[in-house]
Amino acid sequence: MSIGIKIYTWFYGKYVGKDEFENIYYSNSNNFNDQKAKRWVIFNGEIEASKIPPHWHAWLHKIVEEPPLNYKQKYSWQKIHKSNMTGTKDAYYPSSHPLSKNYNPDQIKDDHESWTP
Repeated sequence: MSIGIKIYTWFYGKYVGKDEFENIYYSNSNNFNDQKAKRWVIFNGEIEASKIPPHWHAWLHKIVEEPPLNYKQKYSWQKIHKSNMTGTKDAYYPSSHPLSKNYNPDQIKDDHESWTP
């Protein structure tokens, strides 16, 4: 977070709420119906956009007016939000990829035949 964001938040930011990742959300207006109001997030730890849960993303982008302060998963098919793991040690690799934990080059088969004219 830059010093400019810290100063802007200190002068104009009105605390809105916190998500399960301890990210803090602000607005410069108490009127959530105000379409000109700015909304922003101060990340807890690394600044990574995929750390924002979908319901807070909708509020930040003014898709919903009211902040999801007491949001609970509503459907049985919804999963708990998980941040993007690309580029980390927990990234997904298929078993045929050399960085996969289960990689075994002997198990890789040619699934095609060479073509001869």
